[in-house]
Amino acid sequence: MSKSIAVIDYGMGNLRSVSKAIEHVAGAHDKIHVTDDPELILQADRVVFPGQGAARDCMAAISKHHLNRAVLKAAETKPFLGICMGMQVLMRFSEENQGTPLMGLFEGQVKHFPESRDAEGHRLKIPQMGWNRVKQTLDHPLWEGIDDDTRFYFVHSYYVDPEDRELVAGTTDYGIPFTSVIARDNLFATQFHPEKSADAGLRLLQNFVNWDI
Repeated sequence: MSKSIAVIDYGMGNLRSVSKAIEHVAGAHDKIHVTDDPELILQADRVVFPGQGAARDCMAAISKHHLNRAVLKAAETKPFLGICMGMQVLMRFSEENQGTPLMGLFEGQVKHFPESRDAEGHRLKIPQMGWNRVKQTLDHPLWEGIDDDTRFYFVHSYYVDPEDRELVAGTTDYGIPFTSVIARDNLFATQFHPEKSADAGLRLLQNFVNWDI
């Protein structure tokens, strides 16, 4: 049976890479729509919410495209994958720009990495940019076929700190341990970019396309 997959376009995401990666793993008859149409998003069988850039700009763009309701409704009712900023804005508040209110689907904050050093004493660069391991802390269908401690590709200066620790489905160390994946019911969201994470990222996207909640 064919599926429709909406990739939300609010002008702030690596949309071509995300949509091409999903096309690569989707079925021949699946339909991928890169769209800012709220109705098309709500009609889709599953939704991908990518994003990058600053939190305040992201929230302004979501409002400009009249996507607040559609994003929250999709996140509550159908298979939903948040990526990078598409994960962070699900929290209540970000430290970025001296404080930015977010969408508030989950209680928690988005915090800036503190200055820290690696095991050899070298200062860790911010943003974290490159490959890092993800420790799987929750059994989940989207981890199927992906080994624990697999490396994924990150680009970010901020990380999520959810109040409900039962949301945490993966953690990563970058000077401090931080939440790199959250999951609840129909929602799965990653700080890393699966579309840039080689075979493991493609497997995660394939698992999402085939996810039967």
